[in-house]
Amino acid sequence: MKFHEFDLHPDILAGVDKAGFTDCTEVQERTLKYSLSGRDVAVQSQTGTGKTAAFLITIFQLMISDDKYRNKKALIVAPTRELAVQIEHDAKILGEFLPFRYATFFGGVGYGPQEKALADGVEIMIGTPGRMLDLEKSRKMDMSEVGMAVIDEADRLFDMGFYPDIRRIMRKVGRDGRPMTMLFSATLSNRVRNLSWEYMDNPEEIAVTPEQMTVESIDQSLYHVSRAEKMQLLLGILRRDQPENALIFANTKRATEEVARRLQHNGFSCTFIMGDIPQKKRLRIIDQMKHGQTRFLVATDVAARGLHIDDLDMVINYDIPEDPENYVHRIGRTARAGKSGKAVSLACERYVFGLEAIEDFIEMKIPVAQFDDTDLANDESEHVHIRVGRTAAPRKDGNRHASRRSEAPRERRPRGNRVTAHNKPEPAPAAASRKEQTAKENQKQHHSSKAEASHRDRSKGGEVRRSTASRQDKKDAPGKPTASTSMKDRLEYYRRKYGEDFELTERVTNKTDGGREQTGKDDGLISRLGKLFQRKK
Repeated sequence: MKFHEFDLHPDILAGVDKAGFTDCTEVQERTLKYSLSGRDVAVQSQTGTGKTAAFLITIFQLMISDDKYRNKKALIVAPTRELAVQIEHDAKILGEFLPFRYATFFGGVGYGPQEKALADGVEIMIGTPGRMLDLEKSRKMDMSEVGMAVIDEADRLFDMGFYPDIRRIMRKVGRDGRPMTMLFSATLSNRVRNLSWEYMDNPEEIAVTPEQMTVESIDQSLYHVSRAEKMQLLLGILRRDQPENALIFANTKRATEEVARRLQHNGFSCTFIMGDIPQKKRLRIIDQMKHGQTRFLVATDVAARGLHIDDLDMVINYDIPEDPENYVHRIGRTARAGKSGKAVSLACERYVFGLEAIEDFIEMKIPVAQFDDTDLANDESEHVHIRVGRTAAPRKDGNRHASRRSEAPRERRPRGNRVTAHNKPEPAPAAASRKEQTAKENQKQHHSSKAEASHRDRSKGGEVRRSTASRQDKKDAPGKPTASTSMKDRLEYYRRKYGEDFELTERVTNKTDGGREQTGKDDGLISRLGKLFQRKK
């Protein structure tokens, strides 16, 4: 069926023609049949079948022609930033002749441009759940204005732990009435069905070839190879097949960077992408790959979904994925929209154990290819130390820490790096002598200055300052009185301490050591000193 057979707005058809679309794929034809009338749909579809165009065309048509959605907004939720950016890119192509504004919302970048887009009145909002909920919580994004909601790759969202966030989003967009909802997933699992039952209005379930988990047009092959020969075989495959471009997947971030750097050392235009790379740089790398500036891209599974590269010749699994579903999504980067492609997997002794689960999941045996020594290319990086990992942050003094691998061995210390009597270094004799000499000179200078100041005061006929006298009197006075100190000694102590004569004005009783009682008057000393030495009856 052709797009022009649907009753679409002329401006939408103009965008479809410019994008080069003529015939609908199966998922597009079956989805548009229900979604264009405003019916909720839950679609099971594999990657690369054109589902993005299906929900974008639905959104455009309803927002233009249906009064119910004319002044509403559309919300599209995606699992990854890369997929959100790709959806926005497709929307700008298909909606080039439409008056709608688009914006993406995801983490890893500043809030400023995203908040500005919301303030300017964006109609189609595309993003990841976390950032959207943050903006809604800060009252920057009003989800009550949403008339259409799309949940793309729902199974991936749930695998990443976004199930509670999706439920919160669906509750918020449904505050002013349930929106028209389209849900797309590679599998209609129980959680996907529960979500559709709870937040969708009698959705039409559409399953596009559910039993066929991989694209038929992909030429798959598998090589059993040792880890020592993997790089040589990878180089041999690239030099033999001469692909225009290729996406190479590894299981770990370290392996991703190492493979990319070894390919560079062997003369291939190659770069790598993983989750640790800042979002702006990741988008720039993907852009370079799409425009042919980079032929080969090595990636972790962060690029297994949402990375759309037109006419991608080959996907190479340098490592067999440990999750069977990731195999489907990896090789789904090629042979998109009915085109052909090739997928090669290298099964080494470390990751070969995941092969059985993959073949059970796709319900087929991956054809095994044979190779000999002539298929192994010379690896010029074989005996080269490849440094991987991010450079350490600079110190405050401007120097950088060298990587642990390049550091000289350090002397081992006790656990916790605590300096104890057993490992405390002995000071050098010369250093200790200099330290003692400096201390003696400082002490001598201090006493000399003190004596000089005292002589200057006496020569001027002045008295010693009260604070000095007080300190001296305090020093000469007997110790601090206790409960057994006589009244006479107590008065003498405070007279010396405060430099005043006290006269008893009220009756107080005090027991001495001998048991005798003394009676006298106090001029208020007891009350002024907080009754420090009064013993109450």
